[in-house]
Amino acid sequence: MIKIDHLVKNYGKNCAVDDISFEIETGEIVGFLGQNGAGKSTTMNIITGYLSSTYGSVTVDGYDVLDDPKRAKKLIGYLPEQPPVYLDMTVEEYLSFSYDLKGCKLDKKQHLEEIYDIVKIGDVRKRLIKNLSKGYRQRVGIAQALVGNPSIIIFDEPTVGLDPKQVIEIRNLIRNLGRDHTVILSTHILQEVQAVCDRIIIINKGKIVADEKTENINRAVQSNRRFNVKICGPQRDVLAMLKSKPGIVYAETLAERDGEAYTYAIESAPGVDIRKSLFFALAEKGWAMIGLEALGMSIEDIFISIVDQVSEIKTKYDKRRTRSKGVTRNSLELEVADAIVRKNEEKEDNK
Repeated sequence: MIKIDHLVKNYGKNCAVDDISFEIETGEIVGFLGQNGAGKSTTMNIITGYLSSTYGSVTVDGYDVLDDPKRAKKLIGYLPEQPPVYLDMTVEEYLSFSYDLKGCKLDKKQHLEEIYDIVKIGDVRKRLIKNLSKGYRQRVGIAQALVGNPSIIIFDEPTVGLDPKQVIEIRNLIRNLGRDHTVILSTHILQEVQAVCDRIIIINKGKIVADEKTENINRAVQSNRRFNVKICGPQRDVLAMLKSKPGIVYAETLAERDGEAYTYAIESAPGVDIRKSLFFALAEKGWAMIGLEALGMSIEDIFISIVDQVSEIKTKYDKRRTRSKGVTRNSLELEVADAIVRKNEEKEDNK
C-alpha cells in the first residue's frame, strides 16, 4: 500500500531524513516512533504530499506522491497533532465543507451519516466546534480524515491532552478503523502503540533503527523473568541465598520493609521459571515467602535502549541502572533492544 524507497530530506546542511526505506501493507496499523527531531513528522509530511523529498520516492498504492499527487492524496486521510478545524463552524458545516473541498463523489448525506456513526459525534453535529471538549474536537478531526473514505489514515499524536476515558475511546476507535484501513500512528505514548499497533517502526536521527512486529515485543515484555519477592528472614542470609541460587542471575534488597520481611528484586536466567524451586528453597530454610509480584519489562526502557545503541555517544550498559517500581531495569530490556537492532541491521544489509 505504501512504499518508501531511499527517502532523503535535507534542510540546508541538516539531514532530517537519512536514506530510509520501508513498506506498509494494506490493513496494517503501524506505530511510527521517535524522539523530537528524529524525523518522523517530516516523513509523514512527505507521505501526505505536504513536503517534497530531496531524494527518493514515496508511492501510495502505486501512485508517486510527487508525480501523481491528486491520485495519491485521495487515498490518504490525515489528522495532524492540532486538528485542522474551524471553530466558528458547526460540526455539520465543517464536515460538509471538508466533503466539498475533497471533491468527494459519494452520496453526501449517507456518507456523512456513516462517519457520524463511526466516530460517535452525531449528538453534537449542530454544535459550534469551539464549544466542544478537546475529546470531541479530536473526534471531529478524525471525522475530517475519514471524509472520502480514504484507504490510509495517518494520525499524529491523536491522544495528546485527552483525559484517560477519552484516550481509551480514541484507541478503540483507531483499532476499529484498522479493520478497514491502513493506519499510521505517530505518538510519544509507547503503551498506546503497544495496545493499538501491529508493528512498530522507530526512527532516530533520520534513520530507521528498528522495525518489529508488536507481538514479538509484547512476548518479550510479558516474559516472567523478573520478580519482586517479599521474604521473612535475616536480610543478609536471604540475599546471599538468592544470589547463589542456580537460575537467578541478579538479586538485590529493595528499600521496602514489612516488619521482619524484606522485599527483594530478582531476575532469572533465560528460559528458567524460578518460582517453584524458590518456594521450596525458602521453605527448607524456614523463611516464609509472603509476597511474589511478577514484573514485566518496560517498553519505555526498550525504546531508550534502542535509541541509545545508535547514538554517537555509546551508553555503558553494564553500568546503566534505570529504576522503576523499585527494581533495577537493565539486562532484559537491553537483550530485547540488541535483538531488535541486530534484526533491523541484517534486514538493511540484505536490501
